[in-house]
Parts: sequence; C-alpha cells; structure tokens
Amino acid sequence: MADSSWHELQAVPNPEPGRDYAIDISIPEFTCVCPRTDLPDFGTIRIHYIPGESIIELKSLKYYILNFRQMGIFQEAVTNRILDDIKAAIHPRKIEVVGDFNPRGGIKTVVTAHWPD
Repeated sequence: MADSSWHELQAVPNPEPGRDYAIDISIPEFTCVCPRTDLPDFGTIRIHYIPGESIIELKSLKYYILNFRQMGIFQEAVTNRILDDIKAAIHPRKIEVVGDFNPRGGIKTVVTAHWPD
C-alpha cells in the first residue's frame, strides 16, 4: 500500500518447515468502522494456518491489525482482506480467518474465509 503509515505484515522463517503443524492466533479486541454508518464494529479475529517456509511475526501482526481501527470497511471485506494479506506475506499451506463480530443493531455476524477452497 502506498500510505507510509500502513503497517505491513512481516514473515520470519518457519523453525520446522518440513513438518505440518497448526498455528492458531486470536485477536479479541479487533475494531474497524462500518462504512455506511461510521459506527465501530468490534469483534474477534481468529487465524488458523499451517505454515510453509514462513510464519507471521506477531509484533507486525499487532500493528497490521491496528490499520483497521479507523478504516471504513465491511465485515466480510475485512475478513477476506486479512486472509489475502497473510497469504501474500507468508504463503501458508492452508489458512482460515474467522471474523466473529459482536452484535450491532440486534444482528451478529461471523465471516469465515479459507484457502485453499
């Protein structure tokens, strides 16, 4: 992204690249903004992946997630974007991202994106 304030995901070498194992990450304080109402959306982002040659550097993930705090983006779009950005950064063997959003206006949404399909 061209914006110099955008925090990119960083990859580090997988310490066990020859072994299939799962990494589960939970981000319970995720926030973005509804682009229609400008109201905040709160939720938990869960990332489950089987790494390839690289894993996500967690400090960069924390700052990357903060990018969305003031961003107007639909829940479906942000869940898929997180999956796409992680996939591009670390090329996992398999990945699933779940956006489990808190109810707003009496409606609760859970969005699940995965690769490969």
